[in-house]
Amino acid sequence: MADAGAPNLSLLVAGPDGEQTSRWGNACALAMSAGFPGGPRLITDPEGGLDGVTGANRLDALVMPDGKTAAILPGAALIAWMTGDSRVHFDPTRWVPVMAGANSGVLVARLGDKTPSPTVPSLQALLEFAPLRIAVDRPESNDLAALLALQGMGVKLAPVFGLRGTAAKTRAFVSGEVDAVFLCGEGVPEDTAPLAANAGVPVFSLGQMDAAGVISPDPLFPGVPHAASFAGSGVTLSAAYCAAAAAARLDFFMVLPKLTDPDAVAAWRQAARAAIADPGVAAAASASAVTLQRAAETSAALQALDISANDQAGLQAYLTTNFGWHPG
Repeated sequence: MADAGAPNLSLLVAGPDGEQTSRWGNACALAMSAGFPGGPRLITDPEGGLDGVTGANRLDALVMPDGKTAAILPGAALIAWMTGDSRVHFDPTRWVPVMAGANSGVLVARLGDKTPSPTVPSLQALLEFAPLRIAVDRPESNDLAALLALQGMGVKLAPVFGLRGTAAKTRAFVSGEVDAVFLCGEGVPEDTAPLAANAGVPVFSLGQMDAAGVISPDPLFPGVPHAASFAGSGVTLSAAYCAAAAAARLDFFMVLPKLTDPDAVAAWRQAARAAIADPGVAAAASASAVTLQRAAETSAALQALDISANDQAGLQAYLTTNFGWHPG
């Protein structure tokens, strides 16, 4: 039972009550309570839509850095920030990281006779499509990471837009409307099964970032190279790709406002470690194919978002030129 003398703490949830970020917020809040001195009650406060922009705006505008309130957000809020969404009034590069849940991102393609072996995809096989029809929700989604990776590799693309969600993308792949699908989010390993049953082969992944910012193969796809490794030493993927990939890997992340007192930061991070070790939270993460990460890994992901103004402008120019996109 919570100590009556321990004041309540708050967790701002950037998303609607009952939806994905909210469910993680509830689970983490319950598990984190015991990790704080005195076991205070941690009260969740849902705010705004699924992309997390409204909640993120509230974090920057209204939440005081007094250590009493943290926020949990989806990676989609970071994509909105990168692409210059007019609703964005926050800067994620200045938030103080607490913890995160990282997911997989994998490009699956039907290579057919474009590769000597269906189990050994190659960049040449992708180049031979000229163009590669890839299923895309919209540019300002997790698909941005795949678009930027393929663009950096020199692959000519013919995106098929408007395919929102794994089910729609899978139907398009099975029917032969697209050659490739980028799977990203929770449950990616099981989502590859219907694609594999229709000659789909995992080509490359976003990999996993460690606390030093180093990218290694995704542990859930150990035989699949991450994008930079797949591209080879002759290809350098852009800072915009690295930022988009960092955002796409984040199923959710928890932060404190900038300038939060170091002692309060330490207390929240201690509580986060308790949540990561909690059997219930760990079981939920495993069932969702999500990897729980401490503050150091979360910090590395947010640092990857800190691209230059020129890189951000170049990204938006690329989206406008190639896809007729304009900031929303």
